[in-house]
Amino acid sequence: MQRGNGRYYFTSESVTEGHPDKVCDQISDGVLDAVMKDDPSGRVACETFVTRGMVIVGGEITTKTFVDVDQLVRQVLGEIGYNHHKYGFEAATCAVVNCIGRQSPDIAQGVDTGGAGDQGIMFGYACRETPELMPLPIMLAHRLCRKLSDVRRAGGLKYLGPDGKSQVTIEYLDGRPLRVDTVVVSTQHTTEILDRSGKQITDRARNEIIDAIIKPVLGKRLMDRETRCLINPTGKFVVGGPVSDTGVTGRKIIVDTYGGRAPHGGGAFSGKDPTKVDRSACYMARYIAKNVVAAGAADECTVQLAYAIGVAEPVGVYFDTHGTGQVDESRIEAAVRKHFPLTPRGIIETLKLRQPIFRATAAFGHFGREEKGFSWEKTDKADLLRDELMGKPAKSGKKVLIAA
Repeated sequence: MQRGNGRYYFTSESVTEGHPDKVCDQISDGVLDAVMKDDPSGRVACETFVTRGMVIVGGEITTKTFVDVDQLVRQVLGEIGYNHHKYGFEAATCAVVNCIGRQSPDIAQGVDTGGAGDQGIMFGYACRETPELMPLPIMLAHRLCRKLSDVRRAGGLKYLGPDGKSQVTIEYLDGRPLRVDTVVVSTQHTTEILDRSGKQITDRARNEIIDAIIKPVLGKRLMDRETRCLINPTGKFVVGGPVSDTGVTGRKIIVDTYGGRAPHGGGAFSGKDPTKVDRSACYMARYIAKNVVAAGAADECTVQLAYAIGVAEPVGVYFDTHGTGQVDESRIEAAVRKHFPLTPRGIIETLKLRQPIFRATAAFGHFGREEKGFSWEKTDKADLLRDELMGKPAKSGKKVLIAA
């Protein structure tokens, strides 16, 4: 996305772990983790569908281990918070249907030799808006949803339910984030905070959510008197989760990545083992882009990798530094090809992806999280790239446009 000078507004959204689509992502990645724990070479393509009173788990799995899908589904639901009938959906009483089969041998014959598990295009992105080298709107949206979850689990606002959303609109000037223009928080809740009409939450509850969720995340630096805070804009959000909406694995791909600031390829992440380049190559593309920006070679970088099913090397590699590059993109590509393996096998080994690390990625975004297991967030190749591309010694710290 090329951004010119002047004033403009950009918006990103996130959802909590109790959102129906994210429930499905976590179940699918829970199944993947269960396989990876005992059978790191297992093949998993797991999809989940959730609706009123029912969870359906399907897909193709080839493994030497056994996964008790019924028990796993109920465990994930309970840990998310669907453990009481007041939310209309309960881990202990919902139906669980297991429709899992085996991976097609036609696909396996290409993957077994180290080829990509499917064709497709994958993107990675990084920029200097935050210390995590991520766009500011999506990082704030994730933090709001995580704060909703943390406050709910701690019992700070006892009326909060598992389902929820956030949305953040940032005002930019000449490419620099200035302030939060609008923030939206929609959170499931019990009936105790409704006013006498039964159609609106009380002003007291609205202010409590602003004070407990929004202000601690955004702070005085990003908010001003003109910032709009919209809390449950329809008035109330009592009926939520799978009771109010179906959920499907892989339906929140923009939430999973960069909040719309960068392209997204054709595939989702959750439920797929690392031989599926839909997932692993996106992680590698992010790893590359982040190290390019951390090296100072560009303030913004988009990476595209393209693969053909059964073929190990990518059929296409593309870089765009959006006019911020300190060196030509062709030189960046040459350095990246030298220092980053791009075959599925090389990606898996470099990023250590044959481990049960994936359920943690299935809520609050796959990128911008410098936590255990998120190996693609490391900047350990930045010094190599900096020395090769610019011949400059490493600098301490990261210069960012704004520290959220």
